[in-house]
Amino acid sequence: MSHAHAPVARRLALAAIASALLFALTLPGLAAAKQSNHRHHHQGKVAVVETRNLYLGANLGPAIVAPDLEAFVAANGQILREVTANDFPTRAKGLAAEILAKKPDLVGLQEVALWRTAPPSRVPLVTGPSATDVRHDYLQELLGKLNKGSGKNGKGKPRYRVVVVQNEFDLEVPADENGIAGDGPSEDPAIPNAEINGRLTMRDVILARRGAGVRTWNRQGGNFEALLTLPVLGSPLTIARGWTATDAKVRGSHPFRFVNTHLEAIEPHVRALQASELVAAGGPASSGLPVVLLGDLNSDDDTVFGADRFAYEALLAAGMVERSTGEPESCCLSSSLLAVGDGGSEADFDHQVDHIMTRDPEAVTLRSSSVTGLAPVNGFWSSDHAGVFSALRFAHK
Repeated sequence: MSHAHAPVARRLALAAIASALLFALTLPGLAAAKQSNHRHHHQGKVAVVETRNLYLGANLGPAIVAPDLEAFVAANGQILREVTANDFPTRAKGLAAEILAKKPDLVGLQEVALWRTAPPSRVPLVTGPSATDVRHDYLQELLGKLNKGSGKNGKGKPRYRVVVVQNEFDLEVPADENGIAGDGPSEDPAIPNAEINGRLTMRDVILARRGAGVRTWNRQGGNFEALLTLPVLGSPLTIARGWTATDAKVRGSHPFRFVNTHLEAIEPHVRALQASELVAAGGPASSGLPVVLLGDLNSDDDTVFGADRFAYEALLAAGMVERSTGEPESCCLSSSLLAVGDGGSEADFDHQVDHIMTRDPEAVTLRSSSVTGLAPVNGFWSSDHAGVFSALRFAHK
């Protein structure tokens, strides 16, 4: 090498040394970033889910145990008045505000009541319900509040959509709603006080958040084989209950099975059989995908006692584990949801029957969970249950 080229050689050598030093200094950072990306990929995606019992609006107990037709008609009238007093259009505002604040990706709803009316008749007690005049459709009223200000005439797209609806208990009965004696139809002297028929259709529903990367398919619903039958005015009345389900992915998560249910409220042994149906081979919660099961289970292993534990214990025995908080408890207020007068208080939420569970604890982990709806909104409690939300992380397999 000649003396004339020495400065150039030194500059090249210094540049090589500097490059080597820079590479050595940045290598740990690159490795850490790679490890961080690997951890993020391994941890998977997060989805927020909710279970919410809307409360049908009244206590059906007095009608179920009515000793005769006159008492039955009077009790049915009281039920219709309670539904009006509990004012679902106002309660839907609080429910919608709660959902929009938490932004659950998938929502399991129970007691999504559809109330309809017709002229009075005893016939529905024998032939089945036929009333079609809609008084309250809880599903459409809630969707109206959730999607208010969106859509074609609003400022944006609808926020929530219906994934699947399953009809459950459905009954139509004569009622003395106005409390006026003797104003019933003259052609049926056996019910002189009934001036209207009231029909209740109970439904379980799954909603999905729009525009949030929520994809659903394989939508299903069904009734349980194990059902409670009660004698009403000497005739058997079967209380249909069931479940809704869908396969889903949320923002690129691993696919999972989402199951929503409402187990029997009155008879714990029937309730336990229904829980077993959910997790039995071929049942809605027996998918080869990771399973998220939520709903009003009417059961727990800590805050309820005796036979009321059987359904929850059946789920635990099948490998289900909890994926929601148990504090504070989510159930339940009295039949009046007024925030004043004979309405309940937060102290009435003294046991836990609303749960979010999984059968795949390694694939579905709990990131956070909360209970909402523990205070009145617009003068009403939004439901006799509180809402339970969980942010779940789905690991990549």
